[in-house]
Amino acid sequence: MQSMILVVTLHLQADESLKALHRATNEDVVLTEDLHKAAALLRTQSYLVVVIDQYFFEVEPEATESLLQHLGSAIPIQANLAISGPERLGWEVRAALLRRRREEVGARRAAVSFLQSELNSTVTALLLSCELVLTIPGVPSEALEKMESARGLVQKLRAQLGATSMETMIAEPRLS
Repeated sequence: MQSMILVVTLHLQADESLKALHRATNEDVVLTEDLHKAAALLRTQSYLVVVIDQYFFEVEPEATESLLQHLGSAIPIQANLAISGPERLGWEVRAALLRRRREEVGARRAAVSFLQSELNSTVTALLLSCELVLTIPGVPSEALEKMESARGLVQKLRAQLGATSMETMIAEPRLS
């Protein structure tokens, strides 16, 4: 998935801001001066961040609100590009991206922890069931062999779950 930043502004010095955004994030930056075109771009492409000039919130609030409905997972940033310097905008976008990536890592860690807990409970129940079946007298030897095999597989699964560290499953947030 290609990641991009969408900037919606009428600001005449937008080129400097675009270059600063690209330097700060290493992401491609797309510029549009029209809210309706921005909404169309959001429907056809996926963006990491959408920077919307404060001007549009003041002059075209309904169209701006409509644009916000099309953001998807993009991070909205409202900025006054007439007074915010390009470097400050780059810093704000980079900070927003880092916050989002930290949130994503936290959510992944919580999901991994939950799954590990659930799987460990299931594995424990399976091992207990295998052990109980193996203690029942009079079980045919063929059934005992199959149960021993199942117990071995469950023990192997438990070892694999224990060996999987969350750090190897979750990448730390970084900006290129």
